[in-house]
Amino acid sequence: MQLTDEECAMRDGDKGEGVAAAMDLLIRYGEALGAERLIRTDNVAGAFNASTPSIRPIAERGMEEVFSKLNLDSDKVVEIPHVAARTCQLITGIDDQNWALQGADPQMVEIQRKNEAFIGKRGINLFATCTPYQVGNVPVLGEHCAWMESSAVIYCNGALGGRTNVEGKESTGAAALTGRIPYWGYHLTENRFGNRLIRVEVEVESMMDWGLLGYFTGESVEENIPVIEGALGHHDLVKLKHFGAAAASSGGVEMYHLPGKTPEARDSAEAFGTREAEETFVYDAAARKRMYENLQSATDDKVDFIMLGCPHNSIEQVGRIAHLLDGKRLHPDVRLWVHTPRAIRSVAERSGYVALIEAAGGQVMSDTCPAISRSLPEGTRVIATDSAKQAHYLPAIANVQGWFGSVEACIDAGLSGRWRGDF
Repeated sequence: MQLTDEECAMRDGDKGEGVAAAMDLLIRYGEALGAERLIRTDNVAGAFNASTPSIRPIAERGMEEVFSKLNLDSDKVVEIPHVAARTCQLITGIDDQNWALQGADPQMVEIQRKNEAFIGKRGINLFATCTPYQVGNVPVLGEHCAWMESSAVIYCNGALGGRTNVEGKESTGAAALTGRIPYWGYHLTENRFGNRLIRVEVEVESMMDWGLLGYFTGESVEENIPVIEGALGHHDLVKLKHFGAAAASSGGVEMYHLPGKTPEARDSAEAFGTREAEETFVYDAAARKRMYENLQSATDDKVDFIMLGCPHNSIEQVGRIAHLLDGKRLHPDVRLWVHTPRAIRSVAERSGYVALIEAAGGQVMSDTCPAISRSLPEGTRVIATDSAKQAHYLPAIANVQGWFGSVEACIDAGLSGRWRGDF
């Protein structure tokens, strides 16, 4: 691999053993990928948390060992310096405010707090969300990033035009300390052109519509790059967030183009670039119905848990939920958790949304989600969610039945205790 003089110096320990360990990892990683060189990055979003029980024995010996082993793949415990790139912490396993409601181990709560103090001192911003782009980390067109989290990666690449591959704990840890990442995959322009076509023949307008289209897209194109054309209605942050999360769940989509809507595709020709559509898939009313049915894993219409906020809710979504619950009360057998970043929760509190949701019997949660934390209200058997991603994963993770639908259908189930759906 070709290294600059500065990169050679980092590798050789001129900036300390932590940076040297990071460079060693990046060189091994890049060579395994066939990357010819590294690229500068000043935008890292990774998992630097210590919130799972398996980490406890390491954490008890110190947070530098946690970072060394889990974020640098280093058997040697090295001193961890201040980060060299703008870096943020993604979603964690424990809600720092509502950990008791989650049933979290108090010792793990303290370990997570010590870890946050450790990484915060080293310049890592504690966003604690799967949606860093909702709370201040918004890559610009062409910006080279090093991000984890499938729903965030596809949003970065597709909706914003940032450039990142799906990274891991180790590569983001190394990128944070060096400001470098292997130059391969979606960092290269020629790898970002579309090679599959999705022709949309049924109206796509609501958030649920975009989630269903995303689920169809991922199932159809798998790990390829779709160009989606046709009856697409208004798009916004929330709709593209749910589209991408669904596409990355049913498939391995990391990049997409919506001609005339996303930044690297002013038209179809620009979306395909030097490539062409190798396959075409038609999304019509029958396909939409099939996606909706595929996301239903429940047979019992008696719902006991409503989960809203995967990916984490925007402030507008929290406000919408509060409006739907205003003056009402959840069924006594139903629990409602509304997940949002801790920064947005603060705004929701000041806006009165949290009070309205709590008055109805719900809870506004931050920092995590049931799929990450593996925690649901005790006795949960049947869930309802407005997230295609959660509907895809959570039933298998938590051994529960799951209903998927619009936020309105989910709130209706929360109030009535029964799933009546959207169709």
